[in-house]
Amino acid sequence: MPIELHAFDTPNGRKISVALEEMALPYTVRVVDLRKREQFDPEFLKISPSGKIPAIVDPDGPGGAPVSVFESGAILVYLGEKSGKFWPRDLRARIPVLEWLMFQMGNFGPIPGQVHHFVTVEDEDDRRYGLERFSKETRRLYGVMDRRLAPREYFADDLSIADFAILGWVWRHPRHKVDLAEFPHVRRWYDTMMARPAVRRGFEVKLS
Repeated sequence: MPIELHAFDTPNGRKISVALEEMALPYTVRVVDLRKREQFDPEFLKISPSGKIPAIVDPDGPGGAPVSVFESGAILVYLGEKSGKFWPRDLRARIPVLEWLMFQMGNFGPIPGQVHHFVTVEDEDDRRYGLERFSKETRRLYGVMDRRLAPREYFADDLSIADFAILGWVWRHPRHKVDLAEFPHVRRWYDTMMARPAVRRGFEVKLS
């Protein structure tokens, strides 16, 4: 039976649609419309207690029993374990995947997410302060990624779930007010990722 993806058209939602396509796992989509606050519906809160998308329900979970998973990083690890793809079995090879997955979850998501917020703030003084603070840090994070990618094709050398996690947010670089031409190694990586057929399908699937 296919995995149920509960998501909306956001960076975190796209991480999972891309991963599912790349892993060739069958899935269906249940749109959780954030504009209608459907993330707070009691039925959705049963599988995502914090009221955040994405979440998945796998009818064929461990031992053949259904399981639900929330938090995009946890979902990516689960899908990597389930599929055996983009998630190294060797512990040493797994370390950089975990490092860059956590980099995204803890930094390159929350910080540019604040840019998304302050762009919409109406009070000019509040908007100016927030954008200056979080735009500066967002650009610093792009620089960290650019240096990491300078000598390698992907964040953990081989394509991994860390790339899917980061891609969802680099996809929104225009909203971050970032020109990828200033970060050529990120730009090369981004173009390579977006040219992958499965990645394209992951971005084309309707999530809103």
